[in-house]
Amino acid sequence: MTAVLENSCAPFAAVSGADLQVPLVDGTTCTYANFDYAASAPALDAVTDRIAELLPYYSSVHRGAGYASRVSTAAYEKARVTVANFVGAQSDSVVVFTRNTTDSLNLLAGCVPGETVVLDIEHHANLLPWNGRRVVVAADSVAETVRRIEAELASKPAALLAVTGASNVTGEVLPIEDLADLAHRYGARILVDGAQLVPHRRVDIGELGVDYLAFSGHKLYAPHGAGVLIGKRDWLDAGEPYLAGGGAVRSVRIDRTEWALSPARHEAGTPNVLGVAALAAACDAVAAHEAAGAVEHERRLSARLRHGLQAITGVDLLQVWNDSPDSVGIVTFTVDGYGPGEVAAYLSAEHGIGVRDGKFCAHPLLARLGHAGGAVRASLGLGSSEADVDRLVGAVELLVQDGPSWSYEEDNGWWNPVPDPRPFPDLADGSAGVGSPCATGEVSIDS
Repeated sequence: MTAVLENSCAPFAAVSGADLQVPLVDGTTCTYANFDYAASAPALDAVTDRIAELLPYYSSVHRGAGYASRVSTAAYEKARVTVANFVGAQSDSVVVFTRNTTDSLNLLAGCVPGETVVLDIEHHANLLPWNGRRVVVAADSVAETVRRIEAELASKPAALLAVTGASNVTGEVLPIEDLADLAHRYGARILVDGAQLVPHRRVDIGELGVDYLAFSGHKLYAPHGAGVLIGKRDWLDAGEPYLAGGGAVRSVRIDRTEWALSPARHEAGTPNVLGVAALAAACDAVAAHEAAGAVEHERRLSARLRHGLQAITGVDLLQVWNDSPDSVGIVTFTVDGYGPGEVAAYLSAEHGIGVRDGKFCAHPLLARLGHAGGAVRASLGLGSSEADVDRLVGAVELLVQDGPSWSYEEDNGWWNPVPDPRPFPDLADGSAGVGSPCATGEVSIDS
């Protein structure tokens, strides 16, 4: 595994793209500063090494007699054990591989035998799929929010409480163990959307009392198209198969189908063997980095970023609660006089800094925080450094003091430098353009 870097000015771990050079509008280039980990994290070197090791053996799984097929099958099922151990899965839990967190939550939504209680602060993936959704409006404090959840659970039976582990907008963490106890007290189970929490904090679902956990490889330094749902077997075995097809059955006749139990029940078709192997490799690497002090490193960088931005006149940091017990490396802010898309375009075009702008698939939360038009999100990860943080703070301060040195215009919700002389590499089709609505949809306001 790649050695951990001890210099606090350096990244904590090696990730792909760490030395990526990007063009600026003035004709120069600089090293890319990635502050978009919350959307998709770059691959850890340990993950790309695992993929390279497995690629020569890549073959069909579960039914092939060839040696490569046997190796691929063993790697796929070993990954299931690795992921289960990483999150402290219990003996009655099952690990189902999916495409991403959204896929996992939609899968579980088809298996829940009753109504689901959710908060209004959720990412759309944990707000929209649930049948019989009952929404609790979060309060200004975590303590009062928990009381509101209890009141809703006590008002009438619910099958599931579905909550985020950490807000994808502000990074604030909920008291998961307390919420699990609360859900169980009123006869409900609890699902944690761990998309933002798992990459930053160790989650032991056995210790926390969590019944279901979902997270994505692409946010856990394994951007190869795999996600996972982990949880109690009974609902998953009783639910309709998520996809009907090969691998999900025990036997098929023209007039009758006997479905397999989980996880095969919900993993029809040829699975993403490489993505699953990458996810397992990421779990191993992240666990090792956590043990070596990655959380403390992130907290130092987060505090440095927050304090730096707060010191700039006209910059406002978003916050849901005034008493959250913890926050992962996500800092979302606005700049007086500039729209979030314009700020993001300026940071990219003039400073080579990548952030996320928009509503972050959390429209109700942005609206209640008074920023229905969106905000700017800077998110940290294992490849982040103090130099990156200082560069971002300095760029925002320069924007407030002197304004942009280039012109920017909005086109269908997407801000671009005008003109934009930056070339695309050959592997990308520059004719579509990053601002093309057909290429991006509502990326600038919904990601």
